[in-house]
Amino acid sequence: MNCPHAEAARNAGVIAIDPMVQDLDGETVRLRDAGVLARIDLLGVPAWTVTRHAEARQLLVDPRLVKDIDAWGLWQSGVVTRAWPLIGMIDAGRSMFTVDGAEHRRLRTKISQALTPRRLEAIRPDIEKFTDELLDALDAARGEDGVVDLKAVFAQPLPMKVVGMLMGVDEAQHAMLTRQYKAFFSMLTPQDERLALLAELDVFYTDLVREKTARPTDDLTSALILAEEGGEPLTEEEVVGNLKAMVAAGHETTIGLVLNAVRALLAHPDQLRLVLDGEVGWDAVVEETLRWDTPTTHLLMRFATEDIAVGEEVIRKGEGVVISYRAIGRDFEQHGPDADAFDITRPTRNRHMTFGHGPHICPGAALSRVEAGIALPALFARFPGLRLAVPDEEITKLPVMTQNDMAAFPVLLG
Repeated sequence: MNCPHAEAARNAGVIAIDPMVQDLDGETVRLRDAGVLARIDLLGVPAWTVTRHAEARQLLVDPRLVKDIDAWGLWQSGVVTRAWPLIGMIDAGRSMFTVDGAEHRRLRTKISQALTPRRLEAIRPDIEKFTDELLDALDAARGEDGVVDLKAVFAQPLPMKVVGMLMGVDEAQHAMLTRQYKAFFSMLTPQDERLALLAELDVFYTDLVREKTARPTDDLTSALILAEEGGEPLTEEEVVGNLKAMVAAGHETTIGLVLNAVRALLAHPDQLRLVLDGEVGWDAVVEETLRWDTPTTHLLMRFATEDIAVGEEVIRKGEGVVISYRAIGRDFEQHGPDADAFDITRPTRNRHMTFGHGPHICPGAALSRVEAGIALPALFARFPGLRLAVPDEEITKLPVMTQNDMAAFPVLLG
């Protein structure tokens, strides 16, 4: 789309977020160096992004920043339309991800209830079973040269199996959903195809909701449909919106977490030895990975309902704000002058906000931690000689502006 603000933004020193993700480390440094708030260009659309831990923490609970796209000046004026490639990540239908306040609490409650620590412990044996099965598949998938794609065979199907089980999605549909979401998020997908994918996902989830309405089972989809006694039931649109977003978030984040942790450990053998020798726990690996190489790079978007002063800058009413979690995770003020280093002994490793903060904190954060906490030690226990099959610099990122994901992760199992 042609945005009249784009040329002015480039001339004003605005940082253009690279849709091809060719230099994520460099982009992270540029954003952090730009200050607490940085002006960015998202495929021709101007916005602010926050790059510091303390200020992001404040903004994430500020009621003057809302999820309602109708508060966005560029949307109200018609400058941004459905032709913008990122619109489906902001205007994704009614769900807990797109509303605030009491309505957000209403839409979020049942998902939070379904992902309690007790529930997660109850499904731990299932996650362990899926992990073992996929490790067997990984062993069997080695090519003649011994190379296997850790992402395709292990890191990608594991979270889809888990979230599919929770939502009551038949396993026969998992591959289709993986393809659909991959194409939806990719910047290489033409916008008309992306909008068609959204429509197809709506049909899929609507059919699932209607099936569960007629024949409810013991899964989260059925729980979302059935109202608590005295409570207000969710509409079909609301259940569909929650499912569509939860399945996306529930598997994409964990893929990145697992792969980024493996990549970091293989690049830092001294850190890997600390874990394998039992001197540091796997929970430390998970938390330092979440801080240092966040699964979500930029979270789109919140909108100012009035002017908001942040340091020397002012977010004007109607402007959009992105949360750049990768830059936030490498904030020197929060994590010290060595914030760019991967260090599983770091005292501040747990003090990150990779899953958000405040009312909209990711409801699946604990689930992602459990999955990674099972998958990583099992992987290295089964394949202690695991190593990259190509030089690290040859691993490429997927062209996705919001997720920190790899196109493939070729390894030798040893």
